[in-house]
Amino acid sequence: MDVNELYERGLKLRRQLFGSKAVEERMNALGEFGEPLQNIVNAYAYGDIWNRPGLPLKMKSLAMLGITAAINRPQEFRVHMNGALNNGCTPEEIREILLLVALYCGIPAANEAHRIAYETINEHSPGKA
Repeated sequence: MDVNELYERGLKLRRQLFGSKAVEERMNALGEFGEPLQNIVNAYAYGDIWNRPGLPLKMKSLAMLGITAAINRPQEFRVHMNGALNNGCTPEEIREILLLVALYCGIPAANEAHRIAYETINEHSPGKA
């Protein structure tokens, strides 16, 4: 598969996960300067790795929540929270991942992630968190 095909496949999946509006905002946030990075994200992250059949999207989303919480990337965590909810992750599953983060990566990382998770869950489904 060539890079253009990977890019298109990745952009399609990215829009499915996060919504067209959110993807367009992120793709345009840094203008022409950020375009090469967005090409890499679309082609390789979402066109290749996220499209691999070895794990369901739901499991990949849960892994990304753990990773982004552990490395304290709140903006990325919020993006992947939306994707996780769109992929069918439940508040209970998300909470369990964040408890693992607390245990293995520390309370400060888990506190921030819990706050963002709570807000995002309530934005998607008020009263479900």
